[in-house]
Amino acid sequence: MDLVKKIFQDWILPIIAAIIIAFVINKLIFFNVTVPTGSMLPTINLGDKILVTRVHNKNNLKHGDVIVFHSDELGEDLIKRLIGLPNDEVEIKADGSVYINNKIITESYIVYPGGKTGKFKVPQGSYFFMGDNRINSLDARYWEKPYIPGKDIMGKARIIISPFSRFGKLK
Repeated sequence: MDLVKKIFQDWILPIIAAIIIAFVINKLIFFNVTVPTGSMLPTINLGDKILVTRVHNKNNLKHGDVIVFHSDELGEDLIKRLIGLPNDEVEIKADGSVYINNKIITESYIVYPGGKTGKFKVPQGSYFFMGDNRINSLDARYWEKPYIPGKDIMGKARIIISPFSRFGKLK
């Protein structure tokens, strides 16, 4: 009987505690994702693993953040750049320039401009996202429902963790 008690205390209990802690960390603090497409090139490459911190306060989100969210329309989790906050007016012009509330924004991370143009008025409680590889990104400009509700935002991408040669903070 002492052997069973010792195994439970030394092995079973710590394993159960570790599983519970890992579950809580994953659901409340951070998680990782593997990037499935090249829509965020050159910022994030196809196959990169990214450490993502959970977003608990949407008021802390800002233009230019790289966000992981769920798209009900596409039925999958995506990673894109946050372009439009609630109530913003976003305009994408033919030359690839982006205006938010009639002010041009500087996007030094864009190497491949292009794609669909248009004007978008972001509804209250929703957000507008685009990939950095604009010429080859199936993003909000192409969706039937271009705005993502705040409830579908999962986290903010922070660090490239794999491959190790690209390890570092996202810009």
